[in-house]
Amino acid sequence: MTDSANEGSSTQPTGTALLTLAGVAAAFGAASCCGLPLLLGSLGLGTTWLSGIALLAAPNRVALLALGTLGLAGGGFLLSRQWLAASCAPNSICARPAFRGTLLVALIVGALLLYLGFAYA
Repeated sequence: MTDSANEGSSTQPTGTALLTLAGVAAAFGAASCCGLPLLLGSLGLGTTWLSGIALLAAPNRVALLALGTLGLAGGGFLLSRQWLAASCAPNSICARPAFRGTLLVALIVGALLLYLGFAYA
């Protein structure tokens, strides 16, 4: 019985990481046309490399914003559920503080990119 419970909790960190990664990638694509070049330019960084991504992402901006919102919200929900329920096995990857911290930073960066993609269109 404990083996099946550990198997179910071992797939949860993968789902959280995949949802967060999908949300960050979609938010990056949505922000690449307008908000991200403005932010990087104000920091003194070059933004020429974003032109190819922006050309591909601009027609699909609304879909990328929706996908980014769903991915980040789903990743945040699963991460908070793991923290509250403590559903991680003691030696699993989700029990490590570095894994949780990385996911939290990715969620924050994704939310910032999502805001830039929405606000500067």
